[in-house]
Amino acid sequence: MPTRFRQYWQQLQESLWFVPGLMVLTSFGMAYGFVEFDATTNWNGAKRFPFLFGNGADGARGMLSAIAGSMLTVAALAFSLTLATITQVSSQYSPRVLRNFMRDRVNQVVMGYFVSVFAYCLIVLGTIRGTDEVKFVPATAVLVGLILALGGVAALIFFIHHIAESLQTGTIVQRIFQEVDKAIDELFPDQFGEPIDDPKKAEAALQYTDEQIDWYPVESKQTGYLQQINTEGLLHWATRHRVVLRIEQPMGAFIGTGTTLFSVRSGMERNAPNQADWPDNLMDYVSIGRHRNVIQDVSFGIQQLVDITLKALSPGINDTTTAIMAIDYLGAVGERLARREFPARLRSDGNHLRVLVRADSFDDYMRLAFDLSRINATGNFAVFRRLLRALALVASAACSTNRLPVLRKQASLLMTYAEQTLVTDYEKEEVRSLYKKLMETWPG
Repeated sequence: MPTRFRQYWQQLQESLWFVPGLMVLTSFGMAYGFVEFDATTNWNGAKRFPFLFGNGADGARGMLSAIAGSMLTVAALAFSLTLATITQVSSQYSPRVLRNFMRDRVNQVVMGYFVSVFAYCLIVLGTIRGTDEVKFVPATAVLVGLILALGGVAALIFFIHHIAESLQTGTIVQRIFQEVDKAIDELFPDQFGEPIDDPKKAEAALQYTDEQIDWYPVESKQTGYLQQINTEGLLHWATRHRVVLRIEQPMGAFIGTGTTLFSVRSGMERNAPNQADWPDNLMDYVSIGRHRNVIQDVSFGIQQLVDITLKALSPGINDTTTAIMAIDYLGAVGERLARREFPARLRSDGNHLRVLVRADSFDDYMRLAFDLSRINATGNFAVFRRLLRALALVASAACSTNRLPVLRKQASLLMTYAEQTLVTDYEKEEVRSLYKKLMETWPG
């Protein structure tokens, strides 16, 4: 099924072996191709370019052996650096951001490059013959091995630079923001059929979802987190069977075996069928995995930034600057959400109501972003001030005055908590003056 395929493809992208494995297979093909070229053509590079192609059998063996050994050593170094980076990021920032390092394409390609050059040299090395009866040195293939080895020097330098760059706080939080920003552009359930956002049409559609009418539960047979919903396939399924689906769990929710994920009832065209009439493949339109991802779950992206904030504010780390950087990006995410019109939760096939979606609201996102950050900022007036500025940034971008009350409440709670936890009068006055200044320019 397409949903299963997407889930497996995502797991492959987040693995450290898939891309290197493909590159090793490619190196096999390259080695075979160049050796075959040297064996079947009359072109003699050793005569035309003796300085490049003049190695004998012993020289070619020695060079390829040296290249293969050094590439394997460098590959082990690259894997060690990657694992050390993963460990440091997990302990200093958040285990939730590990997936971003696992799926980092540069890390995968560089590690794949080293092991593929090693495999290439081994294959070519096995074809060299230096006896009196048979003499064969694949000069072109040996030269390509030398070029690949020189490229490995550049790859190693670039890899070390990339690892150092990846460990910087700004790089980590910016990558999370970019991932969340992409998810906001396609905010779930915006791609789920047609919206029913007109109040009269919505009221008319909801009369067919009266709680007095039986809903037939569809229970999960898996345990894990709800990662994705195949919106196109699920809508097509509901339209084909002329039913209304109600999604009972929000995106990113933990699903246990026996948890009701969907409720199904008949649509407007026919009476409700028996539960036994439903096909068994309805769960094939959802992806349930070991962890959450941001593709349809903006909350998880926000949670990663909150985790970095909380880790930085913990007594063991006590890194105010990192916390402030994460809060700045939380404000940027809030600004994007404040400008965005949220998609309707009632989705149709263009004619009839087909799906009722559970999705987070703007208020939910703001509480997730700022509640825990405020509580863990105990006694830190610099963080309190930055949280106020982040809230002001979100308020300045609000596309509707309906979104301002939750921001005002967050600002009020923040000020109250600052008054309770700050020690000196100077710190309280600094936060108080900023609060008054921002309230004067607060929209609405």
